[in-house]
Amino acid sequence: MPNTLARLEATIRGRRGVDPAGSYTASLFDEGRAAIARKLGEEALETVIAALGDDRDALTCEAADLLYHLLVLLADAGIPLADILAELDRREGVSGLDEKAVRTKT
Repeated sequence: MPNTLARLEATIRGRRGVDPAGSYTASLFDEGRAAIARKLGEEALETVIAALGDDRDALTCEAADLLYHLLVLLADAGIPLADILAELDRREGVSGLDEKAVRTKT
């Protein structure tokens, strides 16, 4: 499973600077971070709507779209997936309530 995300991340990063006419990912990069962030927000909303329905396939597809657009945003910001995974590893075994309390104090 992690290999799938790593391959997708590599593909997304490879689309940077490619002609936007031939690549949806390149067109997102071309539109800029604000447009990418808006698209991520749209996908998040569509995922929530799908989650509230009773269609497992729809939720699966929307969740895939959400992950893809998150990886595009991270690539645009220069944040590798490895950094996100390292942060999740750091949080492992720490109560979510405790971790959130530490973040809100800083």
